[in-house]
Amino acid sequence: MRLRESPTEAGPAVRAAPGGVVFGAGAYLIWGLFPAFFGLLEFAGPVEILAQRIWWTLVVVLALLLVTGRLRELRTIDAATWRLAAVAAAAIATNWGVYVYGVTSGHVVECALGYFINPLVTVLFGVAIFRERLAWPQWLALALGAVAVIVLTVDYGKPPWIALVLACSFATYGLVKKVIRLDAMRSVAAEGLVSAPFALAVVIAFAVTGHATFGHGLGHTALLVSTGPVTLVPLLLFALAAARVPLSTIGILQYLTPALQMAWGVLVGHEPMPASRWAGFGLIWLALAVFTAHALYASRRRARA
Repeated sequence: MRLRESPTEAGPAVRAAPGGVVFGAGAYLIWGLFPAFFGLLEFAGPVEILAQRIWWTLVVVLALLLVTGRLRELRTIDAATWRLAAVAAAAIATNWGVYVYGVTSGHVVECALGYFINPLVTVLFGVAIFRERLAWPQWLALALGAVAVIVLTVDYGKPPWIALVLACSFATYGLVKKVIRLDAMRSVAAEGLVSAPFALAVVIAFAVTGHATFGHGLGHTALLVSTGPVTLVPLLLFALAAARVPLSTIGILQYLTPALQMAWGVLVGHEPMPASRWAGFGLIWLALAVFTAHALYASRRRARA
């Protein structure tokens, strides 16, 4: 199994399609504003928020498929595709859960770090999984990223687990979305159907034990229900973009999300940023600059060829 394109292959098989960049920018802009939204859900715990988010996202996408007369198309999904959907569901559920925990516990800057690291993890996955060859600037970018993680580990007093889990889980999700043979809505629906039994079990458990916040007040209930459409819109935009633009373009666009999230954490959340932490982030940004410059240079060479 191979990606339709990777930043290290000789030539892209995915050409930029009209609207692809707009879809991608929209997805990353919405994700960049997530700290503002999920900060409103501090009244609920991360596990309940995750379960409600999975459940209501599925409800919304199934409703859209029903309205558009496409619900029966889910029956045509084969076993291999369901397995890919299960991998994607596990990856995105992990990403959602850790992200909600990070935002509600005051670690928005570390969440932003995860999405800054994500492009480097994607390249590392290409080497480890697909045996891709890297040019020396890409190796340099990975080395700078590794040094940055070491610097931040010293700064935090422990590895930045939130950032690392977010980076790895979303890189996994992105790789699956490049190879799964489903359109945007069916892909999200399949992922939701795989996760739904677990999410519903959590929702019921919280209700039975009296720990649920859902149903306790119109405002709280409305916010939890809104996690469905708020989650679905950028996921659909991302799926549409991933099928229309090269990975190199997606890699550049995704810097928008962590930039906005970091700004929120520092300027609104007033999270501490000592000099050592700025140094770690500076190394990450340097690594991304090297990585992006090489990707753009390689893309132009392919275009001239």
